[in-house]
Amino acid sequence: MNTYQEKLSLLSEMIAFAQVDGQVHEREYRFLSIVASQLKVETNAFKTLFKEPVPHVAIKSEHQRILQFYRLALLMHADGVLHENEHIAIHELGINMGLSPYAMRSVLNEMKRSPTGLIDPEFLLALFRAQQN
Repeated sequence: MNTYQEKLSLLSEMIAFAQVDGQVHEREYRFLSIVASQLKVETNAFKTLFKEPVPHVAIKSEHQRILQFYRLALLMHADGVLHENEHIAIHELGINMGLSPYAMRSVLNEMKRSPTGLIDPEFLLALFRAQQN
């Protein structure tokens, strides 16, 4: 992430995604808070995003788009309940980011198979690279 506005946009997108099932679970909120902290977004600015979303800023770097998709996938699993609306929304967001539907499906399937829901970063990137050939 280059600018503060891009970071706010990323968080705003994640908050909207967390709200797709009608509520933000406590574990989802904690996850979002951790991401905000890692992005060095102040607590007040983070909390304001729940009431006042910021305009979307497109992510230019493919690596950053893959990372954002993975964050969304982690967020989707944070509350322990996978809603149909979340599946639809993550697919639409990934397509809008220009990511391969096959790679996205592979990532989500690997996350289901993993006991922790986590994927090694190199393996994550390899799933997307495999679809580029």
